[in-house]
Amino acid sequence: MSSTTAHLVKPPKSLLRQVGRAIADFRMIGDGDRILLGVSGGKDSLSLLHILAHLRTYAPVRFELAALTVDPEVPGFDPQPLKDYYTRLGVPWHYEQQPLMEQAKTHMDGDSFCAYCSRMKRGIMYRLCREHGYNVLALGQHLDDLAESLMMSLFHGGQLRTMKAHYRNQEGDLRVIRPLAYCRERQTADFAAHAGLPVVPDSCPACFTMPSQRAYMKTLLAREEREHQGLFANMLHAMRPIMTEGELPEPGWPSERPRPDSEQAALGEGDARAGADDEVVEHAHVDQRQGSAQPLGDA
Repeated sequence: MSSTTAHLVKPPKSLLRQVGRAIADFRMIGDGDRILLGVSGGKDSLSLLHILAHLRTYAPVRFELAALTVDPEVPGFDPQPLKDYYTRLGVPWHYEQQPLMEQAKTHMDGDSFCAYCSRMKRGIMYRLCREHGYNVLALGQHLDDLAESLMMSLFHGGQLRTMKAHYRNQEGDLRVIRPLAYCRERQTADFAAHAGLPVVPDSCPACFTMPSQRAYMKTLLAREEREHQGLFANMLHAMRPIMTEGELPEPGWPSERPRPDSEQAALGEGDARAGADDEVVEHAHVDQRQGSAQPLGDA
């Protein structure tokens, strides 16, 4: 196989099955949804791109898919070579540049750079969703990320919290989904390597030095998994009730809302404020109705 793939690759059945089950369990996607996927060019987001593109063709629900890359303008990060790649895949690509590293020097206000950058990127994504008429934002965090977040919350916050699998933003006009919530990081790494996906290396200097707490949790979990092979399955079972908040949002384009004209779509009110949604919840339950949903991943 060539070093990079210029066409859609069918993901492994194991990935499709787990993503399909997560989509069904948390009612992430419905008929008429217009999904914008945040793509950094890393292994996780590119893997999810191929998974959602496959489901777009073969799933029983019909939805639209586009990709968005937010360029923080750090030295060495250049996603532009992926422009033709997205075109060949038949996936519209939106690109936004923001000098986040420079902005952080004067606007972080006590945050770590990673927290500031994440919040700003989220606000930009919300704004682009509104400008172009997307009602769902898809993100590429996987089970390892959720487990690490849970451990960080326990160790440093004294609370049972992790990232949500599906929730509505504070303004109530957008839904956020994490279809890889049941998938392991090694699965996306294996898929990206074997499929020859054109992964863009992470060149942000803060990412190599700042997230020491998360790196420690990753090492701790890897060590414990060697002794307890069912560790992540057990953690997923424990996290399920806190991966959503109350009643799950309804999937699909709301029938009472007109289809958007991208030229007239409402703009966001400010990237920093728009990206300040709480990423985790403490006490919640998964909607019991999800048990009747059918997974999308067996296509």
